[in-house]
Amino acid sequence: MDRFDFTPYRRSTVGFDRLFDLLERQARANAGDNYPPFNIERRGDDSYRITLAVAGFKPHDLDITAQQNLLVIKGQRAEPEDKQFLHVGIANRGFERRFELADFVRVDAADLADGLLTIDLVREVPEAMKPKKVLIGGSAKPLTVVEGDASEAA
Repeated sequence: MDRFDFTPYRRSTVGFDRLFDLLERQARANAGDNYPPFNIERRGDDSYRITLAVAGFKPHDLDITAQQNLLVIKGQRAEPEDKQFLHVGIANRGFERRFELADFVRVDAADLADGLLTIDLVREVPEAMKPKKVLIGGSAKPLTVVEGDASEAA
């Protein structure tokens, strides 16, 4: 697989090292591993859905762990006992799939139906991080209202 060279971008940007490292690490980690297949869907401005095709897995065979900026999905099926297969075409192997999450993205819900594991994600930016309007020439001190007039707090 061809490796994308971020050197020109690293020379002209400051503070994006984590992003470039993340992209390079993901390219190395996912080279050739396509199991289980998955979709990532944008469902709104701040909501996403990851759908994995996990045919044959039951809820107790799957483990979903959400950490800061990382979602790990593991699947491990028990070996079938007393079965003699003449042909095995359905994957029965375990897997581990990792997704790097942006800041303030959290898992909202997970569901398993018809062989598809769906994980809903939501981005919730804290109130302190949201943009605020700044008044030009406004007072930096809080104002209090006294008998209908606005005056500076003492």
